[in-house]
Amino acid sequence: FSFNCIFVTTGSFVLTIVHVISPQLFAIFAFATCGGYSGQLRVSVDCINKSDSNLSIGINFAYPFRLNRVEFDVPMCEGRRQERLYLIGDFSSSAEFFVTIAVFSFLYSLLATVVYIFFQNKYRENNRGPLIDFIVTVVFSFMWLVSSSAWAKGLSDVKAATDPDEVVLLMSACKVQTNKCSSVYGPRWSGLNTSVVFGYLNFVLWAGNIWFVFKETGWHKGGAARYPASSSEKQATAFNQQVYNQGSFDQSGGAFTGTGDFAQSEYSQVGNYGGPISYTNQ
Repeated sequence: FSFNCIFVTTGSFVLTIVHVISPQLFAIFAFATCGGYSGQLRVSVDCINKSDSNLSIGINFAYPFRLNRVEFDVPMCEGRRQERLYLIGDFSSSAEFFVTIAVFSFLYSLLATVVYIFFQNKYRENNRGPLIDFIVTVVFSFMWLVSSSAWAKGLSDVKAATDPDEVVLLMSACKVQTNKCSSVYGPRWSGLNTSVVFGYLNFVLWAGNIWFVFKETGWHKGGAARYPASSSEKQATAFNQQVYNQGSFDQSGGAFTGTGDFAQSEYSQVGNYGGPISYTNQ
């Protein structure tokens, strides 16, 4: 991520600090809200024999959302017997991919900040720094879009797999009509929803800076140097040249003379008065 355009174009220290820190903060929020999540749902099994019932069965799960490894015990409503069940699905690939992109994005932003502040000359040497910066910015923009979309789909599947009403259907005791099974409460999804939002915000942030990074590369500068003059500029130049050539300066007397007809008419008028009249430059 390139920050040199901010220093050059704005010259504002406050604005520079905001733009330097913002990609790092957005990346931190993205992987913190996803990687640090843990949720819980509770269901109840009310058997005919109340002594076999369990009205508060807690099921905990967390990142990286390998739900097929989350186990919990529920009563079978047959004496003291219990069965061990597992949630359905493994959504670790999309979650870990999203967090990995966020971590590497943060590390690159931090590295680019250090390089730009302390190694500015090296950054601009042979135009390698801006070119590498441009390529990496394009890659991270694309990866943020892909990872955010993949994680949004993964989160939707996690919500479906941890729905208490769906978990109840996994219990054998709940298939008997005389037993009553219900959900107590479900997980809270505000943190994971926020992670998806920050994922797409990171994509917008990185994609929006592609143009500013491109302006620092030799590709943009070389194209600007080869860009031909516009037709209006050519017309203005030709008009100024034409106006300038319509008159000349008399080097001997310094007086301005226009076209030949105008000079002759003035001289004939002067002769009618009987003598030459001197003119000074106005």
